[in-house]
Amino acid sequence: MIKATNINKLYGELNVLKKVNLHIKKGEVVAIVGPSGAGKTTLLQILGTLDKPSFHSETQITIDNQNILSFSDKELSKFRNQHIGFIFQFHQLLPEFTALENVCIPAFIGDLSKKEAEKKAIELLDFLGLADRMNHKPNELSGGEQQRVAVARALINNPSVIFADEPSGNLDSTSAQNLHELFFKLRDKFGQTFVIVTHNEELANMADRKLEMKDGEIIN
Repeated sequence: MIKATNINKLYGELNVLKKVNLHIKKGEVVAIVGPSGAGKTTLLQILGTLDKPSFHSETQITIDNQNILSFSDKELSKFRNQHIGFIFQFHQLLPEFTALENVCIPAFIGDLSKKEAEKKAIELLDFLGLADRMNHKPNELSGGEQQRVAVARALINNPSVIFADEPSGNLDSTSAQNLHELFFKLRDKFGQTFVIVTHNEELANMADRKLEMKDGEIIN
């Protein structure tokens, strides 16, 4: 599903990623752990096409057997919309829109009709236990509910892979546990691959595989 070879990232003289290699199988839930500053979020952003690695002739990234480093910006945007979902620590919902409208946004960007987008969004929100909350705006939802709306938004275009950056970092312990269990339920139902950066040891230990980073390298 995801194969990355010789990933480097430099910011001036600071070498944030150093020849990182990884291979993630379809349907795997992989946790990336390590201390702050280890390069976890930078790696996630590069794998998720939000950032680009520093140039090196041997650098390669393939997702779904497609070489994403060969894409133009326009092609990359389309690929991201169709194949990748994102979940962040802070839900990043638009406050002026309802839960339903927030979930529909990636589908609208992907040129799905309003009727089809809303149908899929309603199904997802219902699956996530939010059937009675879909017309509420973010400030009318609990933190756990907001994050489940963000999960529905990440799923709306049936992406191949979900990248999550500290997804439960802003939640209480009960909501965090519910979210963690949800990831595995989603993987089993929809077959998505999950790559999760987390400081939460419980979530990391639930994953199929745990990759530990230190000083810009994967050490196990």
